[in-house]
Amino acid sequence: MTEQTTPATAAPVVRRVDERHRYEILVDGERAGLTAYRDREDRRVFFHTETDEAYAGRGLASILVERALTDVRASGMRIVPVCPYVAKFLKKHQEFADITDPVTPEVLAWLDARLGR
Repeated sequence: MTEQTTPATAAPVVRRVDERHRYEILVDGERAGLTAYRDREDRRVFFHTETDEAYAGRGLASILVERALTDVRASGMRIVPVCPYVAKFLKKHQEFADITDPVTPEVLAWLDARLGR
Protein backbone atom coordinates (compact mmCIF):
# COMPACT_ATOMS: atom_id res chain seq x y z
CA MET A 1 0.00 0.00 0.00
CA THR A 2 1.31 3.43 -0.90
CA GLU A 3 1.01 6.28 1.54
CA GLN A 4 -0.07 9.58 0.14
CA THR A 5 1.07 12.73 1.80
CA THR A 6 -0.38 16.13 1.34
CA PRO A 7 2.07 18.99 1.03
CA ALA A 8 2.48 20.90 4.26
CA THR A 9 1.51 24.51 4.13
CA ALA A 10 4.34 26.93 4.65
CA ALA A 11 4.67 28.74 7.95
CA PRO A 12 2.78 32.03 7.97
CA VAL A 13 4.77 35.12 7.06
CA VAL A 14 4.17 38.50 8.69
CA ARG A 15 5.23 41.65 6.88
CA ARG A 16 4.97 45.33 7.71
CA VAL A 17 3.44 47.37 4.90
CA ASP A 18 4.31 50.94 5.85
CA GLU A 19 2.56 52.64 2.94
CA ARG A 20 -0.74 51.01 4.02
CA HIS A 21 -0.09 51.44 7.78
CA ARG A 22 -0.51 47.78 8.60
CA TYR A 23 1.04 44.40 9.19
CA GLU A 24 -0.21 41.53 7.06
CA ILE A 25 -0.04 37.80 7.64
CA LEU A 26 0.39 35.63 4.57
CA VAL A 27 -0.39 31.93 4.26
CA ASP A 28 1.00 30.29 1.13
CA GLY A 29 1.50 33.76 -0.34
CA GLU A 30 -2.12 34.85 0.23
CA ARG A 31 -3.05 37.60 2.68
CA ALA A 32 -4.97 35.94 5.51
CA GLY A 33 -5.29 38.89 7.86
CA LEU A 34 -4.03 42.29 8.95
CA THR A 35 -3.60 44.60 11.88
CA ALA A 36 -3.81 48.33 11.11
CA TYR A 37 -2.03 51.18 12.87
CA ARG A 38 -1.13 54.83 12.76
CA ASP A 39 2.07 56.24 14.22
CA ARG A 40 1.92 59.14 16.66
CA GLU A 41 5.39 60.30 17.56
CA ASP A 42 7.06 57.27 19.18
CA ARG A 43 3.81 55.32 19.59
CA ARG A 44 2.23 52.85 17.21
CA VAL A 45 -1.54 53.06 17.72
CA PHE A 46 -3.21 49.78 16.72
CA PHE A 47 -6.88 50.28 15.88
CA HIS A 48 -8.10 47.27 13.86
CA THR A 49 -7.26 43.58 13.43
CA GLU A 50 -9.00 41.10 11.15
CA THR A 51 -8.55 37.58 9.81
CA ASP A 52 -10.21 36.37 6.63
CA GLU A 53 -12.96 33.85 7.43
CA ALA A 54 -11.28 31.24 5.21
CA TYR A 55 -8.37 31.23 7.69
CA ALA A 56 -10.35 31.44 10.94
CA GLY A 57 -9.51 29.14 13.84
CA ARG A 58 -5.82 28.72 13.01
CA GLY A 59 -4.43 31.15 15.58
CA LEU A 60 -3.23 33.48 12.85
CA ALA A 61 -4.40 36.69 14.57
CA SER A 62 -2.30 35.82 17.61
CA ILE A 63 0.77 35.12 15.45
CA LEU A 64 0.20 38.36 13.54
CA VAL A 65 -0.15 40.54 16.62
CA GLU A 66 2.76 38.91 18.46
CA ARG A 67 5.11 39.51 15.52
CA ALA A 68 3.81 43.04 14.99
CA LEU A 69 4.40 43.92 18.64
CA THR A 70 7.84 42.36 18.51
CA ASP A 71 8.59 44.59 15.52
CA VAL A 72 7.36 47.64 17.45
CA ARG A 73 9.75 46.78 20.28
CA ALA A 74 12.65 46.31 17.85
CA SER A 75 11.85 49.72 16.32
CA GLY A 76 12.15 51.38 19.74
CA MET A 77 8.50 52.43 19.70
CA ARG A 78 5.64 51.98 22.13
CA ILE A 79 2.19 50.37 21.72
CA VAL A 80 -1.25 51.92 22.19
CA PRO A 81 -3.93 49.17 21.95
CA VAL A 82 -7.11 50.85 20.69
CA CYS A 83 -7.99 47.62 18.83
CA PRO A 84 -9.94 45.29 21.16
CA TYR A 85 -8.06 42.23 19.89
CA VAL A 86 -4.65 43.81 20.52
CA ALA A 87 -5.80 44.92 24.00
CA LYS A 88 -6.99 41.37 24.79
CA PHE A 89 -3.70 39.91 23.49
CA LEU A 90 -1.71 42.26 25.73
CA LYS A 91 -3.62 41.15 28.84
CA LYS A 92 -2.41 37.59 28.19
CA HIS A 93 1.11 38.58 27.12
CA GLN A 94 2.64 40.67 29.86
CA GLU A 95 6.03 40.58 28.13
CA PHE A 96 4.89 43.69 26.21
CA ALA A 97 3.64 45.62 29.28
CA ASP A 98 6.84 47.67 29.47
CA ILE A 99 6.18 49.24 26.05
CA THR A 100 2.39 49.61 26.29
CA ASP A 101 0.72 52.99 26.87
CA PRO A 102 -2.92 53.46 27.88
CA VAL A 103 -5.66 54.45 25.47
CA THR A 104 -6.69 58.00 26.36
CA PRO A 105 -9.47 60.29 25.08
CA GLU A 106 -6.72 62.42 23.50
CA VAL A 107 -5.37 59.44 21.55
CA LEU A 108 -8.88 58.46 20.45
CA ALA A 109 -9.61 62.01 19.21
CA TRP A 110 -6.27 62.11 17.39
CA LEU A 111 -6.98 58.72 15.77
CA ASP A 112 -10.48 59.75 14.68
CA ALA A 113 -9.03 62.86 13.06
CA ARG A 114 -6.33 60.83 11.28
CA LEU A 115 -8.89 58.35 9.98
CA GLY A 116 -11.41 61.02 9.04
CA ARG A 117 -14.18 59.72 11.28
